[in-house]
Amino acid sequence: MSDTPLIGVLALQGDVREHLIALASADALARPVRRPEELAEVDGLVIPGGESTTMSKLAVLFGMMDPLRERVRAGMPVYGTCAGMIMLAEKILDPRSGQETVGGIDMIVRRNAFGRQNESFEAAVEVGGVDGGPVDGVFIRAPWVESVGAETEVIAEHGGHIVAVRQKNALATSFHPELTGDHRVHALFVDMVRAVN
Repeated sequence: MSDTPLIGVLALQGDVREHLIALASADALARPVRRPEELAEVDGLVIPGGESTTMSKLAVLFGMMDPLRERVRAGMPVYGTCAGMIMLAEKILDPRSGQETVGGIDMIVRRNAFGRQNESFEAAVEVGGVDGGPVDGVFIRAPWVESVGAETEVIAEHGGHIVAVRQKNALATSFHPELTGDHRVHALFVDMVRAVN
């Protein structure tokens, strides 16, 4: 593989365009992924924010859930933001009826933990592995991580709650770095993809 990995953004729902821009700014080739054959072509995948219940149902409907689980289990680097973090959790504390996850990170997540849409906020967040000071985290109906397993590394907290984690090739943040113009978290993920491929 060249030094420029091909990274997909799961384009079933959510803020896809912003992630494509952030990945391109972090020196990756980025493309939307909607079908299993597109998933098979990428070196890594971002699961964006959006509505986790809807995303789960669409992933099943589009025949993506099982291929996603297989690729993540096989070690494909994956990064989930907000709803994407919920999709990567092994367990959701308060799942909606029929809500499924991809899994990949040994954590229990609480949906909408920071409050409703009108309680959205921005905060400076120190993220382990990201140099240059805190990143500006945008929290929109954001989850937080209630607990993690032994192999899951906590890389950021806010207000006493876990808001970013990493386990092997999987990364997740409860906030949206793609909405700020600061692409250092995406650069961290691109480096994770390069290290594997």
